[in-house]
Amino acid sequence: MKLPKMKLLLKLFWSTFKLSSFTFGGGYVIVPLMKKQFVDKLHWIEEKEMFDFIAIAQSSPGPIAVNASVILGYHLAGIPGALVTVFGTVLPPLILLSIISVGYSAFIGNRLIQSVLRGMGAGVCAVIIDIVIDMSGKIIKQREIIPIMIAVAAFIAVATFNVNAMFVILTGVFIGLLSVTKNNASEVRDDLP
Repeated sequence: MKLPKMKLLLKLFWSTFKLSSFTFGGGYVIVPLMKKQFVDKLHWIEEKEMFDFIAIAQSSPGPIAVNASVILGYHLAGIPGALVTVFGTVLPPLILLSIISVGYSAFIGNRLIQSVLRGMGAGVCAVIIDIVIDMSGKIIKQREIIPIMIAVAAFIAVATFNVNAMFVILTGVFIGLLSVTKNNASEVRDDLP
């Protein structure tokens, strides 16, 4: 990925602009599309890096799509990359909302528009289910029991017991930190003579 800086910035802008232009349904829909663009097609980052970026973006305040764009842009091109990807991500919704605001009353009352939006909701659900299956399949193939147990426990806590998602995220962070600390301590012991 040794593009000249200006070409890289233009490619980052155009990629995030296209993704944001054709993504309806919120930040979770953009996750598989970002993966396909930056991991599978452009090979700029590894899949594990992408999932790490998404995890950080999800746990940070603000929209997940914007947060993921900032992290991705910064990783690839520093502060200019972060600025370019944010602008590329925010510009399409800004344009669309500006156009919609002009005729909002006609737009909101239109039955055809309401039907299209309901249909898009079903598509969004399918895309989210696809990424969950993709991510969980990779975790299961690694045969690491802790991430599988955390995912199942988090789902049960939120879906069954209505536990606040922030508590679930913080608990996951705590367990992850404990796991990393334990792994690092065992690696240090292994390196000792």
